[in-house]
Amino acid sequence: MTTWIAALRSERIKLGRSQIMLLTIIDPVLCAGVGLLSTVDNGEGAWFGLLLVMTLLHAMFFLPMMAGIFSAFVCRYEHAGGGWKQMMSLPVSRSALYLSKLLVVTGALALSQLLFFAAVLGVGLLKGFDLSQVPWNLFAVRMLGGFAACLPLAALQLFVSAMWSSFAAPLVLNMIFTVPNILVANSADFAPYYPWVQPMLVMMQAGGEYDFGGFTLPLLNLMITVGGSFAVFAAAGLAYFGRKPV
Repeated sequence: MTTWIAALRSERIKLGRSQIMLLTIIDPVLCAGVGLLSTVDNGEGAWFGLLLVMTLLHAMFFLPMMAGIFSAFVCRYEHAGGGWKQMMSLPVSRSALYLSKLLVVTGALALSQLLFFAAVLGVGLLKGFDLSQVPWNLFAVRMLGGFAACLPLAALQLFVSAMWSSFAAPLVLNMIFTVPNILVANSADFAPYYPWVQPMLVMMQAGGEYDFGGFTLPLLNLMITVGGSFAVFAAAGLAYFGRKPV
């Protein structure tokens, strides 16, 4: 147990030293700018309208991109200078090493969600919205759902990042598949199974406001798909890492 915690702490330090965690601040700042410039008026449903406006950029672009960037960075040091050999020589199982990387990535994504939530509240207060009117239950469903919808992509990107020695290749791949999110979301057949668009579908579909494309899928069905995707990608990554040559 002690060695497992040490591995987890080591992964957290690596991510912190890269200063890539600044992305968790840049995301809510840019989304806050969008919220402040929006035309959402004070009144009934103001908080919900503000959340939708800020969620579009956050869930469609930033969350998928950060999942790929965080995953690539936790594997960056091992790909350089024979780092995998040094890591595999530690008295820690390969599964524990891999899961520690996955936990650090998911932790960074959870922090991003918390900061985004704080940004929504901050923008609403600056606009003069009544804090007592905040739909806390709806906010909680969307924040937690958006985080859960990032897990399959985090597992997939970590799998790719551990497999490819190139640091840039997984990032390019992530960018290529993130850009068409707005188009993929219009496909009712394909969108629910596309990991890059799942965070947007969950965060913008939870209340059932839209009736087109992937947004028509019931939230429960979508979350079952998300859970199944995460299980498949995490199992594939663990299986590969367990046999990874060093």
